[in-house]
Amino acid sequence: MASVTLLLRSLRRRETHAVSAYKFSSSSVGGRKTELRLDGVKDIIAVASGKGGVGKSSTAVNLAVALANKFNLKIGLLDADVYGPSVPIMMSINQKPQVNQDMKMIPVENYGVKCMSMGLLVEKDAPIVWRGPMVMSALAKMTRGVDWGDLDVLVVDMPPGTGDAQITISQNLKLSGAVIVSTPQDVALADANRGISMFDKVRVPILGLVENMSCFVCPHCNEASFIFGKEGARQMAEKKGLKLIGEIPLEMKIREGSDEGVPVVVSSPGSVVSKAYEDLAQNVVNGLKELRDNPENEIQMKLNVPHSS
Repeated sequence: MASVTLLLRSLRRRETHAVSAYKFSSSSVGGRKTELRLDGVKDIIAVASGKGGVGKSSTAVNLAVALANKFNLKIGLLDADVYGPSVPIMMSINQKPQVNQDMKMIPVENYGVKCMSMGLLVEKDAPIVWRGPMVMSALAKMTRGVDWGDLDVLVVDMPPGTGDAQITISQNLKLSGAVIVSTPQDVALADANRGISMFDKVRVPILGLVENMSCFVCPHCNEASFIFGKEGARQMAEKKGLKLIGEIPLEMKIREGSDEGVPVVVSSPGSVVSKAYEDLAQNVVNGLKELRDNPENEIQMKLNVPHSS
């Protein structure tokens, strides 16, 4: 096995040529690219948000683990947030990936999910002070430079926002669909709306919206408090003609699991929040099936989450 250090050195040597390194040949039918699939990967979904701090990564991690463990699917998880990778901590993985004879990195697996992240390729606490072209080259190596094997779904934890990295991933991978994560508050929803518009421009179907931190239920009196507002994502989904495919409550178990590297769907199976992630996973499975059955249809998923009370 060759050292992954060789790949990092190649990134630095070829920084000036990195933009061209991430261009893939493709043909386009109706504006959608048709030759950008990853070998062996059936579906690629992006978990995105218009801004940071809304729980996008925790949603991506628990969604991936739920798909693998609840639905027995072959799942990969790509941490595409080059500047702020969170997956290694949340998935309790810290070993550097090995490289096979074809000079492709072998993803690190935990909880039944194959993972790749820039956090596995650099020293802990090392800042990623890279210019845009080098980031694009790194993203290319973490997608097509990885031996993903056969996967049912590759979940991509997108960087927050709608900049070059997000657009590049959307245009250069055959994304089956996108999941937009937001809190109910207006400030987060405004940025989520920009994310929706970005995917619309690059013609990626929106599988639906996820309202994270939808409410907080007091563990002592069971009273629900809508700390970040009530049903904001639901209202936006209705306004945009989309569907709400998940409502994730604000719970301490999610934060604890993220910090300890044990996703809540593993640490607290059967809990309310674990069930919420499993419902989200079920909606994603249903949506992908509907897309396969109706490839020309920009799907609008059926609402399948309980109404907040």
